[in-house]
Amino acid sequence: MSAPAPRPGTAAPADQDLLLAVVGAGRIGSNHAEIVARRIPGVRLAAVCDVSAEAAKGLAERLGAPVAVSDPEEVLARPEIGGVLVTAPAREHTALVVAAAEAGKHVFVEKPMAVTLHDADRAIRAAERAGTVLQVGFNRRFSPGFAAARAAIDRGDVGTPQLMRSLTRDPGPFTADPARIPAWTIFLETLIHDFDLLCWLNPGAAPVRAHAVADALIRPDARSSGHLDTAVATVVFDNGAIATAEASFSALYGYDVRAEVFGSAGMVTMGDGRSTDMALYGAEGVRIDISRRDTDLMRPAYLAELTAFTEAIRRGAPAPVGGRDARTALATALACIDSVRSGAPVEIAEAAP
Repeated sequence: MSAPAPRPGTAAPADQDLLLAVVGAGRIGSNHAEIVARRIPGVRLAAVCDVSAEAAKGLAERLGAPVAVSDPEEVLARPEIGGVLVTAPAREHTALVVAAAEAGKHVFVEKPMAVTLHDADRAIRAAERAGTVLQVGFNRRFSPGFAAARAAIDRGDVGTPQLMRSLTRDPGPFTADPARIPAWTIFLETLIHDFDLLCWLNPGAAPVRAHAVADALIRPDARSSGHLDTAVATVVFDNGAIATAEASFSALYGYDVRAEVFGSAGMVTMGDGRSTDMALYGAEGVRIDISRRDTDLMRPAYLAELTAFTEAIRRGAPAPVGGRDARTALATALACIDSVRSGAPVEIAEAAP
Protein backbone atom coordinates (compact mmCIF):
# COMPACT_ATOMS: atom_id res chain seq x y z
CA MET A 1 0.00 0.00 0.00
CA SER A 2 1.32 3.47 -0.84
CA ALA A 3 0.08 6.96 -0.16
CA PRO A 4 1.14 10.55 -0.67
CA ALA A 5 4.55 11.33 0.79
CA PRO A 6 4.68 12.28 4.49
CA ARG A 7 4.66 16.00 5.15
CA PRO A 8 8.08 17.44 6.00
CA GLY A 9 8.80 17.33 9.71
CA THR A 10 6.17 14.67 10.39
CA ALA A 11 6.36 10.93 10.87
CA ALA A 12 5.30 8.62 8.05
CA PRO A 13 2.51 6.10 8.75
CA ALA A 14 4.01 2.71 9.59
CA ASP A 15 1.41 0.84 7.52
CA GLN A 16 2.18 2.63 4.26
CA ASP A 17 5.09 2.03 1.90
CA LEU A 18 7.65 4.79 1.76
CA LEU A 19 8.50 5.69 -1.84
CA LEU A 20 12.05 6.77 -2.59
CA ALA A 21 13.84 7.93 -5.75
CA VAL A 22 17.50 7.66 -6.68
CA VAL A 23 19.18 10.53 -8.54
CA GLY A 24 22.36 9.17 -10.07
CA ALA A 25 22.49 5.67 -11.56
CA GLY A 26 26.22 5.09 -11.37
CA ARG A 27 28.07 2.54 -9.26
CA ILE A 28 26.99 3.79 -5.81
CA GLY A 29 23.56 4.87 -7.02
CA SER A 30 22.94 1.38 -8.40
CA ASN A 31 24.08 -0.14 -5.11
CA HIS A 32 21.76 2.07 -3.07
CA ALA A 33 18.87 1.57 -5.46
CA GLU A 34 19.17 -2.21 -5.10
CA ILE A 35 19.11 -1.93 -1.30
CA VAL A 36 16.02 0.29 -1.40
CA ALA A 37 14.24 -1.95 -3.89
CA ARG A 38 15.01 -5.30 -2.30
CA ARG A 39 16.33 -5.09 1.23
CA ILE A 40 14.34 -2.60 3.34
CA PRO A 41 10.80 -3.70 4.29
CA GLY A 42 8.09 -1.14 3.73
CA VAL A 43 10.17 0.87 1.27
CA ARG A 44 9.86 0.92 -2.51
CA LEU A 45 12.04 2.30 -5.27
CA ALA A 46 9.65 4.61 -7.11
CA ALA A 47 11.94 6.29 -9.62
CA VAL A 48 15.44 6.37 -11.03
CA CYS A 49 16.94 9.55 -12.47
CA ASP A 50 20.20 9.94 -14.33
CA VAL A 51 21.56 12.38 -16.88
CA SER A 52 21.81 9.33 -19.12
CA ALA A 53 18.24 8.32 -19.91
CA GLU A 54 19.53 4.92 -20.98
CA ALA A 55 21.26 4.33 -17.63
CA ALA A 56 18.14 5.40 -15.72
CA LYS A 57 15.92 3.14 -17.80
CA GLY A 58 18.24 0.16 -17.45
CA LEU A 59 18.49 0.41 -13.67
CA ALA A 60 14.76 1.05 -13.24
CA GLU A 61 13.87 -1.98 -15.36
CA ARG A 62 16.29 -4.22 -13.49
CA LEU A 63 14.88 -3.23 -10.10
CA GLY A 64 11.24 -2.82 -11.03
CA ALA A 65 11.00 0.94 -10.53
CA PRO A 66 8.04 2.33 -12.50
CA VAL A 67 9.66 5.67 -13.42
CA ALA A 68 12.92 6.43 -15.25
CA VAL A 69 13.78 10.02 -16.16
CA SER A 70 16.79 12.19 -16.96
CA ASP A 71 15.59 15.43 -15.32
CA PRO A 72 15.60 15.57 -11.47
CA GLU A 73 12.76 18.09 -11.56
CA GLU A 74 10.48 15.35 -12.88
CA VAL A 75 11.23 13.29 -9.77
CA LEU A 76 10.86 16.19 -7.36
CA ALA A 77 7.48 17.12 -8.84
CA ARG A 78 5.95 13.72 -8.05
CA PRO A 79 3.89 14.06 -4.84
CA GLU A 80 4.01 10.37 -3.95
CA ILE A 81 7.81 10.36 -3.56
CA GLY A 82 8.78 10.95 0.04
CA GLY A 83 12.56 10.96 -0.19
CA VAL A 84 15.45 11.24 -2.62
CA LEU A 85 18.83 9.53 -2.58
CA VAL A 86 21.38 11.86 -4.18
CA THR A 87 24.17 9.78 -5.71
CA ALA A 88 25.09 12.03 -8.63
CA PRO A 89 28.67 13.39 -9.06
CA ALA A 90 29.92 15.27 -5.99
CA ARG A 91 29.91 18.74 -7.51
CA GLU A 92 26.16 18.42 -8.15
CA HIS A 93 25.21 17.41 -4.61
CA THR A 94 24.41 20.80 -3.09
CA ALA A 95 22.09 21.94 -5.85
CA LEU A 96 20.19 18.66 -5.71
CA VAL A 97 19.92 18.73 -1.91
CA VAL A 98 18.56 22.28 -1.98
CA ALA A 99 16.10 21.52 -4.79
CA ALA A 100 14.87 18.37 -3.05
CA ALA A 101 14.40 20.12 0.29
CA GLU A 102 12.54 22.99 -1.37
CA ALA A 103 10.27 20.40 -2.97
CA GLY A 104 9.54 18.97 0.48
CA LYS A 105 11.52 15.75 -0.03
CA HIS A 106 13.65 14.09 2.61
CA VAL A 107 17.23 13.69 1.39
CA PHE A 108 19.99 11.15 1.72
CA VAL A 109 23.09 12.52 0.01
CA GLU A 110 26.35 10.75 -0.61
CA LYS A 111 29.49 12.41 0.66
CA PRO A 112 30.57 15.10 0.19
CA MET A 113 27.36 17.04 0.75
CA ALA A 114 29.20 20.09 -0.64
CA VAL A 115 32.70 21.12 -1.67
CA THR A 116 32.59 24.64 -0.19
CA LEU A 117 31.45 25.78 3.25
CA HIS A 118 29.09 28.27 1.60
CA ASP A 119 27.35 25.43 -0.22
CA ALA A 120 27.32 23.28 2.92
CA ASP A 121 25.51 26.08 4.74
CA ARG A 122 23.04 26.41 1.84
CA ALA A 123 22.18 22.71 2.07
CA ILE A 124 21.81 22.80 5.85
CA ARG A 125 19.59 25.88 5.77
CA ALA A 126 17.40 24.46 3.00
CA ALA A 127 16.68 21.28 4.97
CA GLU A 128 16.12 23.18 8.21
CA ARG A 129 13.69 25.58 6.55
CA ALA A 130 11.78 22.72 4.95
CA GLY A 131 11.76 20.56 8.06
CA THR A 132 13.04 17.60 6.06
CA VAL A 133 15.46 14.87 7.06
CA LEU A 134 18.97 15.42 5.69
CA GLN A 135 21.34 12.49 6.06
CA VAL A 136 24.87 12.26 4.66
CA GLY A 137 26.45 8.99 3.55
CA PHE A 138 29.24 8.49 6.06
CA ASN A 139 28.82 4.73 6.05
CA ARG A 140 31.60 3.77 8.46
CA ARG A 141 29.52 4.93 11.41
CA PHE A 142 27.12 2.09 10.54
CA SER A 143 29.67 -0.69 10.01
CA PRO A 144 29.32 -3.19 12.90
CA GLY A 145 32.95 -3.08 14.00
CA PHE A 146 33.14 0.71 13.92
CA ALA A 147 29.82 1.01 15.76
CA ALA A 148 31.08 -1.41 18.43
CA ALA A 149 34.23 0.69 18.81
CA ARG A 150 32.17 3.84 19.34
CA ALA A 151 30.09 1.99 21.94
CA ALA A 152 33.29 1.02 23.78
CA ILE A 153 34.40 4.67 23.74
CA ASP A 154 30.99 5.76 25.05
CA ARG A 155 31.26 3.24 27.91
CA GLY A 156 34.60 4.74 28.92
CA ASP A 157 36.57 1.60 28.06
CA VAL A 158 39.20 3.64 26.22
CA GLY A 159 39.22 6.62 28.57
CA THR A 160 40.01 10.00 27.06
CA PRO A 161 41.11 9.68 23.40
CA GLN A 162 44.72 10.77 22.97
CA LEU A 163 46.04 9.27 19.75
CA MET A 164 43.77 8.38 16.83
CA ARG A 165 44.29 6.95 13.37
CA SER A 166 42.10 6.32 10.33
CA LEU A 167 43.03 5.13 6.86
CA THR A 168 41.46 4.56 3.47
CA ARG A 169 43.31 2.61 0.81
CA ASP A 170 41.34 2.06 -2.36
CA PRO A 171 41.88 -1.28 -4.12
CA GLY A 172 44.52 -1.44 -6.80
CA PRO A 173 45.91 -1.55 -9.31
CA PHE A 174 45.01 2.06 -10.06
CA THR A 175 43.60 2.19 -13.60
CA ALA A 176 41.73 5.51 -13.64
CA ASP A 177 42.66 8.39 -15.91
CA PRO A 178 44.17 11.06 -13.61
CA ALA A 179 42.92 13.78 -15.97
CA ARG A 180 39.32 12.75 -15.20
CA ILE A 181 39.72 12.96 -11.42
CA PRO A 182 38.63 16.37 -10.05
CA ALA A 183 41.23 18.38 -8.16
CA TRP A 184 41.59 17.58 -4.46
CA THR A 185 39.44 14.44 -4.70
CA ILE A 186 41.69 12.63 -2.23
CA PHE A 187 40.62 15.08 0.48
CA LEU A 188 37.06 15.98 -0.58
CA GLU A 189 35.84 12.50 -1.52
CA THR A 190 38.21 9.98 0.10
CA LEU A 191 39.69 11.32 3.32
CA ILE A 192 36.46 13.12 4.14
CA HIS A 193 35.27 9.71 5.37
CA ASP A 194 38.22 9.55 7.75
CA PHE A 195 37.71 13.10 8.99
CA ASP A 196 34.09 12.37 9.84
CA LEU A 197 35.05 9.10 11.49
CA LEU A 198 37.74 10.70 13.66
CA CYS A 199 35.25 13.33 14.86
CA TRP A 200 32.67 10.64 15.61
CA LEU A 201 35.19 8.54 17.54
CA ASN A 202 36.14 11.58 19.66
CA PRO A 203 32.65 12.57 20.89
CA GLY A 204 32.22 16.06 22.25
CA ALA A 205 35.49 17.29 20.74
CA ALA A 206 36.02 19.49 17.68
CA PRO A 207 38.93 19.54 15.21
CA VAL A 208 40.86 22.81 15.42
CA ARG A 209 44.00 22.47 13.31
CA ALA A 210 45.23 20.38 10.38
CA HIS A 211 48.54 19.79 8.64
CA ALA A 212 48.63 17.70 5.47
CA VAL A 213 51.03 16.50 2.79
CA ALA A 214 50.06 14.87 -0.50
CA ASP A 215 51.73 13.68 -3.68
CA ALA A 216 51.31 11.61 -6.82
CA LEU A 217 53.25 8.49 -5.84
CA ILE A 218 51.14 6.04 -7.81
CA ARG A 219 51.10 8.12 -10.98
CA PRO A 220 54.09 10.49 -10.71
CA ASP A 221 53.74 11.23 -14.42
CA ALA A 222 50.50 13.09 -13.58
CA ARG A 223 51.99 15.19 -10.77
CA SER A 224 52.57 18.23 -12.97
CA SER A 225 48.84 18.45 -13.74
CA GLY A 226 47.96 18.59 -10.05
CA HIS A 227 46.99 14.95 -9.60
CA LEU A 228 47.26 13.65 -6.03
CA ASP A 229 46.85 9.98 -5.15
CA THR A 230 48.57 9.65 -1.75
CA ALA A 231 48.03 11.80 1.33
CA VAL A 232 48.59 11.98 5.08
CA ALA A 233 46.97 14.49 7.42
CA THR A 234 47.40 15.31 11.08
CA VAL A 235 44.37 16.72 12.88
CA VAL A 236 44.45 18.25 16.38
CA PHE A 237 41.26 18.37 18.47
CA ASP A 238 40.25 20.83 21.16
CA ASN A 239 40.45 18.12 23.83
CA GLY A 240 44.13 17.58 22.99
CA ALA A 241 43.71 14.39 20.95
CA ILE A 242 46.04 14.09 17.96
CA ALA A 243 44.82 12.14 14.93
CA THR A 244 46.35 11.00 11.67
CA ALA A 245 44.46 10.13 8.50
CA GLU A 246 45.99 8.60 5.41
CA ALA A 247 44.78 7.66 1.97
CA SER A 248 46.05 5.88 -1.12
CA PHE A 249 44.34 5.21 -4.42
CA SER A 250 46.07 1.85 -4.97
CA ALA A 251 46.34 -0.95 -2.41
CA LEU A 252 47.25 -3.99 -4.50
CA TYR A 253 45.97 -6.37 -1.83
CA GLY A 254 42.39 -5.02 -1.75
CA TYR A 255 40.10 -2.43 -0.16
CA ASP A 256 41.53 -1.42 3.21
CA VAL A 257 39.63 0.68 5.76
CA ARG A 258 40.79 0.68 9.40
CA ALA A 259 40.95 2.90 12.46
CA GLU A 260 42.37 3.01 15.96
CA VAL A 261 41.72 5.03 19.09
CA PHE A 262 44.30 4.99 21.90
CA GLY A 263 43.21 6.59 25.14
CA SER A 264 44.01 7.03 28.81
CA ALA A 265 42.38 3.70 29.73
CA GLY A 266 43.03 1.50 26.72
CA MET A 267 42.84 1.13 22.97
CA VAL A 268 40.24 0.03 20.43
CA THR A 269 40.88 -0.97 16.83
CA MET A 270 38.38 -1.48 14.05
CA GLY A 271 38.21 -2.42 10.40
CA ASP A 272 39.21 -5.54 8.53
CA GLY A 273 39.46 -6.03 4.79
CA ARG A 274 38.60 -9.73 4.90
CA SER A 275 35.51 -10.74 2.96
CA THR A 276 35.12 -13.90 5.10
CA ASP A 277 36.77 -15.24 8.24
CA MET A 278 38.29 -18.13 6.28
CA ALA A 279 42.08 -18.54 6.38
CA LEU A 280 43.77 -21.10 4.11
CA TYR A 281 47.05 -22.55 5.39
CA GLY A 282 49.15 -24.14 2.66
CA ALA A 283 52.64 -24.63 1.29
CA GLU A 284 52.82 -21.01 0.16
CA GLY A 285 51.77 -19.67 3.54
CA VAL A 286 48.47 -18.27 4.81
CA ARG A 287 45.84 -16.88 2.44
CA ILE A 288 42.74 -14.90 3.29
CA ASP A 289 40.04 -13.52 1.03
CA ILE A 290 40.05 -9.72 0.81
CA SER A 291 37.25 -7.43 -0.35
CA ARG A 292 38.07 -5.58 -3.54
CA ARG A 293 35.11 -3.18 -3.57
CA ASP A 294 33.58 -0.85 -1.02
CA THR A 295 30.14 -2.15 -1.94
CA ASP A 296 31.29 -5.57 -0.72
CA LEU A 297 33.24 -4.59 2.40
CA MET A 298 30.66 -2.01 3.49
CA ARG A 299 27.56 -3.92 2.41
CA PRO A 300 26.11 -4.17 5.95
CA ALA A 301 26.91 -0.49 6.56
CA TYR A 302 25.14 0.66 3.40
CA LEU A 303 22.04 -1.29 4.40
CA ALA A 304 22.18 0.06 7.97
CA GLU A 305 22.59 3.70 6.95
CA LEU A 306 19.74 3.59 4.43
CA THR A 307 17.54 1.80 6.95
CA ALA A 308 18.35 4.53 9.48
CA PHE A 309 17.36 7.16 6.91
CA THR A 310 13.96 5.56 6.32
CA GLU A 311 13.43 5.17 10.06
CA ALA A 312 14.17 8.86 10.63
CA ILE A 313 11.54 9.73 8.03
CA ARG A 314 9.00 7.41 9.63
CA ARG A 315 9.64 8.77 13.13
CA GLY A 316 9.86 12.39 12.07
CA ALA A 317 13.28 12.44 13.74
CA PRO A 318 16.66 13.97 12.81
CA ALA A 319 19.08 11.86 10.81
CA PRO A 320 21.80 10.07 12.79
CA VAL A 321 24.46 11.84 10.70
CA GLY A 322 23.35 15.21 9.41
CA GLY A 323 24.42 18.28 7.53
CA ARG A 324 26.38 19.83 10.38
CA ASP A 325 28.43 16.64 10.75
CA ALA A 326 29.18 16.83 7.04
CA ARG A 327 30.17 20.49 7.36
CA THR A 328 32.74 19.67 10.06
CA ALA A 329 34.33 16.97 7.92
CA LEU A 330 34.37 19.33 4.93
CA ALA A 331 35.97 22.12 6.97
CA THR A 332 38.72 19.68 7.94
CA ALA A 333 39.23 18.62 4.32
CA LEU A 334 39.44 22.23 3.15
CA ALA A 335 41.96 23.06 5.87
CA CYS A 336 44.07 20.12 4.67
CA ILE A 337 43.93 21.43 1.10
CA ASP A 338 45.09 24.84 2.31
CA SER A 339 47.84 23.13 4.29
CA VAL A 340 49.11 21.26 1.22
CA ARG A 341 49.17 24.54 -0.69
CA SER A 342 51.01 26.45 2.03
CA GLY A 343 53.11 23.72 3.57
CA ALA A 344 52.02 24.83 7.04
CA PRO A 345 49.37 23.89 9.60
CA VAL A 346 45.98 25.55 9.06
CA GLU A 347 43.26 26.41 11.54
CA ILE A 348 39.96 24.64 10.84
CA ALA A 349 36.88 26.80 10.31
CA GLU A 350 34.44 26.89 13.18
CA ALA A 351 31.08 25.17 13.00
CA ALA A 352 28.20 26.91 11.29
CA PRO A 353 26.21 29.25 13.57
